[in-house]
Amino acid sequence: MSFFNKILASVGVGSAKVDAKLSKSSIMIGEKVEGVIDVQGGNVEQAVDEIYLTVNTNYEKEQDDRVINKHVVIATIKLNEPFVIMPGETKTFPFQIEMPLDTPVSVGSSQVWIQTGVDIKGAVDPQDRDIVTILPNNMMDQILNVMKELGFSLRKVKNEEASFKLRKRLPFVQEFEFIPTSGSYYGKFDEVEVMFFLIDDQKIEVVVEVDRRARGLLVFFQKHLI
Repeated sequence: MSFFNKILASVGVGSAKVDAKLSKSSIMIGEKVEGVIDVQGGNVEQAVDEIYLTVNTNYEKEQDDRVINKHVVIATIKLNEPFVIMPGETKTFPFQIEMPLDTPVSVGSSQVWIQTGVDIKGAVDPQDRDIVTILPNNMMDQILNVMKELGFSLRKVKNEEASFKLRKRLPFVQEFEFIPTSGSYYGKFDEVEVMFFLIDDQKIEVVVEVDRRARGLLVFFQKHLI
């Protein structure tokens, strides 16, 4: 029976399971969040090489005149040294993870999740996936409020492949697309695209794409964000 159980565990039946539990599911960019990972033994003894966490998202890429979704890992954390999990045993491992400054905000089509994996020799690796809500930091909030003051409404937010000029650490940028719905810019141009690049918790680089008739918008930013 033990040998049969080992065969089943090697294909994922009766193997160990993993469950990550975060202290909270809404996390601000740059914030640290704590949690624990429970590894529950299956029907047989198994050797675990490592436990790892990855922060993940998707972005859009144009290829051959069509849009395809690409997966990207934003951050990876390895938690432990190799260990053995016995049948029915549960081991708990605390962890702390900091949301990178280039993590996209959870708005529009942008989605972020934490993937937890256990690397087990000779078996299908168990995994756990937890969707998290990523909140903008205070500097980003301030800029978004300025856009509202100017009479802009947020129309669309998406992660898309970054051009060579805009590419930083990750292969994509998060683009906030606004349209003027009131105020002095209503009817003067179609849209404004805003991209945020956080340098640290005190500095932010903002790229604003507008047409030439909207030069006054840039002056407004300078007056209100210094």
